[in-house]
Amino acid sequence: MANNYTDHPELRFELNHPLMKRIVELKERNFHDKETYDYAPLDFEDTMDSYERVLDIVGDIAGTTVADNAEGVDLEGPHHEGDRVRYASGTEKNMEAMVKAGMNGMTMPRRFGGLNFAITPYTMCAELVAASDPGFSNIWSLQDCIETLYEFGNEDQHSRFIPRVCEGATMSMDLTEPDAGSDLQRVMLKATYSEKDGCWLLNGVKRFITNGDADIHLVLARSEEGTTDGRGLSMFIYDKRQGGVNVRRIENKLGIHGSPTCELVYKNAHAELCGDRKLGLIKYVMALMNGARLGIAAQSVGISQAAYNEGLAYAADRQQFGKPIIEFPAVYDMLALMKAKLDAGRALLYQCSRYVDLYKALEDISRERKLEADERKEQKEYAKLADSLTPLAKGINSEYANQNTYDSIQIHGGSGFMLDYPIQRFYRDARITSIYEGTTQLQVVAAIRYVTNGSYLKQMRDFEQAEVSEALRPIQERARAMADTFAAAVDHVKAMESQEALDFCARHLVEIAANVIMLHLLLHNATEAPELFDNSVRVYANFVEAEIAKHNTFILNTTVEQLEAYRQHLPENEQ
Repeated sequence: MANNYTDHPELRFELNHPLMKRIVELKERNFHDKETYDYAPLDFEDTMDSYERVLDIVGDIAGTTVADNAEGVDLEGPHHEGDRVRYASGTEKNMEAMVKAGMNGMTMPRRFGGLNFAITPYTMCAELVAASDPGFSNIWSLQDCIETLYEFGNEDQHSRFIPRVCEGATMSMDLTEPDAGSDLQRVMLKATYSEKDGCWLLNGVKRFITNGDADIHLVLARSEEGTTDGRGLSMFIYDKRQGGVNVRRIENKLGIHGSPTCELVYKNAHAELCGDRKLGLIKYVMALMNGARLGIAAQSVGISQAAYNEGLAYAADRQQFGKPIIEFPAVYDMLALMKAKLDAGRALLYQCSRYVDLYKALEDISRERKLEADERKEQKEYAKLADSLTPLAKGINSEYANQNTYDSIQIHGGSGFMLDYPIQRFYRDARITSIYEGTTQLQVVAAIRYVTNGSYLKQMRDFEQAEVSEALRPIQERARAMADTFAAAVDHVKAMESQEALDFCARHLVEIAANVIMLHLLLHNATEAPELFDNSVRVYANFVEAEIAKHNTFILNTTVEQLEAYRQHLPENEQ
């Protein structure tokens, strides 16, 4: 029987990274829960064993139940019945299996019924689910919205909402509107406090809401009358049991068919404030989106894994010209690069998630006591590192998911264009990953400041000091030369002293940075586990060296004057 965790030893390798020792130490607070909960771990080894057992359970459910239901869910999709959503029958079975196994509210403290899981193994679970059905992963993984409620809600809200999520209640984040997609400052859903009802009333429309008929919603709404920007927005909690929100329609989408994407109408919906007024977009949505972007990065890696699995299996089985097509260089070149991108993207994902774990755990401790000076320094350092890697993890992995599914279909040839093979579903599902929770272009906007302030270059230089195996030192030297190229390219763009030129070259600079950082992460992995990663690091080094040369040529050939050629498509009055 398939198990999406145990079938791929690369996952266990990422789980057992040395930073996990510090993560568990902070998350478990000297293992004091063992005195109260019989399922709480006794020590570090017991914690890691608990992570392994849960990953094995999720891997089994994903590899069997979710995988078996995926095709039916894709064909059936959710149902719009009156003003409500009913999941596809296979989705309901998936949810039942997850709830029965206790796989909800995973990262929440045990006092609420959670597993007190670190972000890293939870993110790994999200990847496992996505490798079988990315649409279902959207529904199940939205449980991580509870992180924002836990972080910014009050104790009363914690006691009422978190246990429900741990028991299986679903969640959604209601942000976008017909006139407010990426530009959330334009959100106009109106929030008015009612003295009579003793709560906030929400009125307006939300659009493109994933899992829009969820049990508990986090809603961005305009609480300050007369405002038009982000400073007038607050975050609210809406409980479906209160009524007042109807599903106007379910969108008819290219992919992720099992995930209901809804247009919602709010009519005097009773809601309560989460945190403080006016901080909805400035603070709370930023936290919510960073978590969501890590989730989409995990979803993208899961899709990349599925694409590689499908391509590899087909290439080994398909015979042409008297031999399996996997023996043709044109095919094994594609498969080797797919695997290299998968391994590199996964390394970036979990490096990022470990940084998130460290700063989030220290942030949580700071609510209980004042942090020591060294802890504050540690928290600040890892928060910056997490913030710098999150847009790379989301942006690059979503692009790799699209590229890998494209290549896997190419390996399938004409069969890949038919609905008989799962790869066409993953191809359709992959397309949204580089769009929702911030397009790839918006990830570049988030990442470019770490290019200009030297953060990415510093990370590269720090990685260059790491010990690698003797066999990999030539690749480490090549990575050092790539970092030199990056530094020179940044200097070239800065010397133009043009914001437009920086924005124009931003994607190329960010991709170079991501390429070099991921190559260093693969170098570390290949040094520690050559049997898993040696081939990938060699393939990836060749790939990114060529990619960096391409980006660098583009940047060096860019001048302020040349930008005029690219402006030709603008309306005349906007040039």
